[in-house]
Amino acid sequence: MIAIVDDDAEVRGSLLSLMRSAGFDARGFDGAMAFLDSPWLGQAACLITDLHMPAMDGLGLQAALRDAGSDLPVIIMTAFADPILRQRALDAGAVAFLCKPLDPEELLARVEATVAGRHA
Repeated sequence: MIAIVDDDAEVRGSLLSLMRSAGFDARGFDGAMAFLDSPWLGQAACLITDLHMPAMDGLGLQAALRDAGSDLPVIIMTAFADPILRQRALDAGAVAFLCKPLDPEELLARVEATVAGRHA
């Protein structure tokens, strides 16, 4: 299952459609806490999260997962490409840091590689 966390319903819906069209089971969450509090947390094979969200951002979500002992692969996406935040995300273990608008083929390739364990 691919978990998608984004406070923008339109982006979340678009990514859900993309993942499902590629054959993945996908679930959407409107924020970090919605995902962390969900029964789907333990079912996810990969997390795609927006960087900038209210309450808890993507880096906070990544840190919360790590602090809980999770090794869930995280792909962070943002409309604001900041090299410092990119490096922080990657140093904290993100498998990818992608800029919006997302290239659907690149995102699918990253998800497929991540799920297969290659982290390409």
